[in-house]
Amino acid sequence: MVGGAIGAGARHLVGQIMLARLGPGFPWWTLSINIAGSLLMGLLIGWLARSGGSETTRLFLGVGILGGFTTFSSFSLEFWLLFERGAMAQAAAYVLSSVVVGIAVCGLGMLAMRQFPA
Repeated sequence: MVGGAIGAGARHLVGQIMLARLGPGFPWWTLSINIAGSLLMGLLIGWLARSGGSETTRLFLGVGILGGFTTFSSFSLEFWLLFERGAMAQAAAYVLSSVVVGIAVCGLGMLAMRQFPA
């Protein structure tokens, strides 16, 4: 929980900085957080693999802090793990279903909530 709180706080801070610098016209804050989180996840997993880091460290930094910062970093890692195992069809299906279904159900949720009075 502590790692998640740290990650969420960092996400809020980065989001506010990006919004103040670049304005609200495009979601630069989300894009930059997702890209940074994905890079950090790759660096973390590479470092842990090389150094033999503990599962506790991986969970705290990867799941906790980076998970609180962006779930996109976990998505990116999971894609690469499938890809590295040679599960190309699964990797492609995972990406397509996550993006397409995620966008679709977000829209459905928004439409459903518009049916209820405020």
